[in-house]
Amino acid sequence: MNALEIKKLVKHFDGVYAVDNLSLAIEKGKIAAVIGPNGSGKTTLINLISGIVPIDSGVVIINGVGARAIKPYNVPAYGITRTFQEVRLFNQMTVIDNILVVLTERNVFGALFEKHSAHHLKRVEEVLIKVGLWEKRSALAQSLSYGQRKLLEIGRALAMDSEVFLLDEPFAGLFPEMLKIMVAAVKDLRASGKTVVLIEHNMDLIRELADHVVVLDSGKLLAEGKSEEVLSRPEVMEAYLGE
Repeated sequence: MNALEIKKLVKHFDGVYAVDNLSLAIEKGKIAAVIGPNGSGKTTLINLISGIVPIDSGVVIINGVGARAIKPYNVPAYGITRTFQEVRLFNQMTVIDNILVVLTERNVFGALFEKHSAHHLKRVEEVLIKVGLWEKRSALAQSLSYGQRKLLEIGRALAMDSEVFLLDEPFAGLFPEMLKIMVAAVKDLRASGKTVVLIEHNMDLIRELADHVVVLDSGKLLAEGKSEEVLSRPEVMEAYLGE
């Protein structure tokens, strides 16, 4: 069963096609890596699926439900959550409250003043321990290092318990110990039956994590399949690896 299907998806900006008649399918419970040279349409693809930018034409099918127009505020209803290249947190809130905002599905002020249940607090503890931030639970998000902020963002995504996770360069800029935590979190998602679509440049990480690799070039599908087979193709090496 496919968790995510894209059929003839198109997006252009001022006549330049960022995504050009793209069709692909991602199997449920797998990790799919989207790779390609800069400007190949990777982030635009994630933005289209998550409703950040509108679809010009084509359809996105999420767990069997098709959509030609996705709004960001409706994305959780489709069972999707995402992270960004540039971390987006509530800087003036504590680490705990950043998780509670998404966990309780309240607005910011509601999350701050709600009397949280033992279930919510236990879930926050589990998430923060998983991403290595439990000791930082009372710190303001703005006081965290870059790597810790990325771990907090993935923690927020984990707390939402979605079915499809869209991760835009989750490993970029992480020190080795933080990288291990992030890799473990992504593997745990797959182990729990979740589907992960990630944008990544590190070939070693792709080989370690990805069940399926999608290669984009100028908004078009260049290749897809198992990681070792796809990464060894001459056209992929020429377009992406510069060989």
